[in-house]
Amino acid sequence: MAGLGSLFGGGSKETRRFPVEKTEAEWRAQLSPEAYHVLREHGTERAGSCALNTEKRKGTFFCAGCDQPLFQAQTKFNSGTGWPSFCDPLPGAVETSQDNSYMMRRTEVHCARCGGHLGHVFDDGPAPTGLRYCMNGVAMTFVPDES
Repeated sequence: MAGLGSLFGGGSKETRRFPVEKTEAEWRAQLSPEAYHVLREHGTERAGSCALNTEKRKGTFFCAGCDQPLFQAQTKFNSGTGWPSFCDPLPGAVETSQDNSYMMRRTEVHCARCGGHLGHVFDDGPAPTGLRYCMNGVAMTFVPDES
């Protein structure tokens, strides 16, 4: 598996720095095995397997790796894919890179703060952006707004 750095600008993992960096042992101690696989090894959770896919409350979705706020709930929509989908991230929350794995060209979405893999973005989403940020639910946590 390629290191994060090789996916972000072609450098080694050591050349691509993020505000939050931990050793692999620290990431493994913090994250569940499934979250580690998605966030640190660019895995994908099984479609429909995460409760965040059906989350409908007002609130904020955060990176499970570093607690970076990623998406407001009002940007979430039901894409029918089995993964939580959003049309617009919070400003500066995510970065993208080209993912050429599985003989496809896709745009990977990762956390701008820790580099964790979140999912992919596609250009078949709703207005106003026309984008579908298809995220792995296990890569995020949700905090509902207090009412």
